[in-house]
Amino acid sequence: MRLGVLDVGSNTVHLLVVDAHRGGHPTPMSSTKATLRLSENIDDDGDITVRGADRLVETTREFASIAQTSGCGELMAFATSAVRDARNSQAVLDRVNAEAGVKLDVLSGVDEARLTFLAVRRWYGWSAGRILDLDIGGGSLELTYGGDEDPEVAYSLQLGAGRLTRDWFLDDPPGKRRISALRDWLDAELAGPTKDIRGAGDPDLCVGTSKTFRTLARLTGAAPSSAGIRVRRTLTASGLRQLIAFISRMTTADRAELEGVSADRSQQLVAGALVAEAAMRALGVETLEICPWALREGLILRKLDTEMGGELVVAAR
Repeated sequence: MRLGVLDVGSNTVHLLVVDAHRGGHPTPMSSTKATLRLSENIDDDGDITVRGADRLVETTREFASIAQTSGCGELMAFATSAVRDARNSQAVLDRVNAEAGVKLDVLSGVDEARLTFLAVRRWYGWSAGRILDLDIGGGSLELTYGGDEDPEVAYSLQLGAGRLTRDWFLDDPPGKRRISALRDWLDAELAGPTKDIRGAGDPDLCVGTSKTFRTLARLTGAAPSSAGIRVRRTLTASGLRQLIAFISRMTTADRAELEGVSADRSQQLVAGALVAEAAMRALGVETLEICPWALREGLILRKLDTEMGGELVVAAR
């Protein structure tokens, strides 16, 4: 079957079209992205602005049309942190449904973490043993650990790269004192969850998922995306520390000139790197394997697993 997956994130809206069947490897057919920066279209009351909602409706309508033209038998559409946390999320969801003809399901943070973990498990297989996964989005950080397909421990924390950039960095580049303060604050925020995860046991494999980790790995010497998804890529704690010392002195415009850094991600790259550094430090991780599969693939895999027994159910807000 041909499936469309519409992912409404804090920074981008992403449509992935895949050919997939139960027990098989989902094959990507096309990928379409639009930068909406929904997380930056939140007013002082915590509502998504009219402009942000307008752009979301327009983009969703356009991407639904692309999915139909691409021959998708079904469009699975979901939203994460930016819509989930907005005070007027239901009103925005109703607009998207009425005006774009698409029902957006809102994934809870824990659902997001669990589906990402499923994708990681399927990518590496049972021989990987117990897996620890870190995933940094625009609005949240997901931490999961376990030996099966469903993690034993799953956390979703409001420590996304975009959120921290807005809350902490007013100057470009950010000042040294502000970076130091954010490091201390992150250590305190992560102390409880990471203690819980470390208490569950030692992982056999430590993994990083998400665009942020792929970018950080690329900037520390990993192969470019053109080398293919099956090339092994890693991110080391020492390499990350050196990278932070380098990019934290650069302006957003300068970071956008670095190979492997997209213009829409350059602003939040420093905050994303600091979150990655803090999480790896708190969890005692020296090296992360970078997994090419994450939330979208997890959603597809869960759909394929359950299609014979009913519809996919996700937790809506």
